[in-house]
Amino acid sequence: MINIIILIIGFVMLIKGADLFVDGSSGLAKNFKVPGVIIGLTIVALGTSAPELAVSTSAAFSGSNEIALSNVVGSNIFNLLSVLGICAIIHPIPVDSGIIKRDFPISIISTIIVMLATGGIAMLTGNYAKDSTSNSAILMSDNVGTVTRIIGALLIATFIIYIIVLISDARKHPENEENTELNPIWKCALFIVIGLVMIVAGGQAVVYSAKEIARALGMTETLIGLTIVAVGTSLPELVTSVVAARKGETGLAVGNAVGSNIFNLLLILGVSALIHPVAVNLASIYDMCILIVISIITYIFSITKKTINRIEGALMVLIYAADVVFAIVR
Repeated sequence: MINIIILIIGFVMLIKGADLFVDGSSGLAKNFKVPGVIIGLTIVALGTSAPELAVSTSAAFSGSNEIALSNVVGSNIFNLLSVLGICAIIHPIPVDSGIIKRDFPISIISTIIVMLATGGIAMLTGNYAKDSTSNSAILMSDNVGTVTRIIGALLIATFIIYIIVLISDARKHPENEENTELNPIWKCALFIVIGLVMIVAGGQAVVYSAKEIARALGMTETLIGLTIVAVGTSLPELVTSVVAARKGETGLAVGNAVGSNIFNLLLILGVSALIHPVAVNLASIYDMCILIVISIITYIFSITKKTINRIEGALMVLIYAADVVFAIVR
């Protein structure tokens, strides 16, 4: 019971911390006259991905590598299917051409490269890693690859290039800013500090309680990271996108979800691997394959009339429910 309470408190801290972080960061950016489109594409996506960063890095420090990877993959699946699906049910989502031409392909290609580089090739060829003592093939339930520090550094480098491209593109297509009342710089800075503290503390609470609950229920860390932790840390994306969809700001919904997925895969997994190489088991390879298929399906929905309609949204939510059932029973 105490672990469930800690888990709930951790999630509340994550969500509220991310909210404060986004408010403080966007307010600070506006004070320094940074274009709003850059704020949306970078700060908001980073803020809503901050819980995943906190959980995955905390898991990496504690050696819980399965949670570090499955949290990223699970969050990305949740963002595409549940976040976009629910938003599309609320209001059909028009998809910006920039997201179709730039962000979706980057997300899909990055996922494929990570999957192949960290064990996908071994899985496809059957050449699993060898145990150094027994020289026997590793069981399918064990490690088939690793997100090494080198791969982590390459992911972070790719992320930096992506951000530079975003900023360059945003400056070429500036948006008119409405005059709004600004918070003082000290207040924005305070929000950022408090938000980050809450995010880090909440992330540690979630990792600790999730591991204990997993042990009590006989669940693997991969499953608990793919479901409970992934959904919990994706709540900021869900809340942000649903609010945007209800207000008719549907472009923000897609940008937030897809942008957060790129942040998760490149920045969060990269940082986690730099802290501690992340072991990849066969279940995680299967999950990345599922993520690739889901990404392609969502991309197809997006390019047809450049809109995700209500029927497609409902289908996406049903696919997510089926994926959760598969993850539990496999």
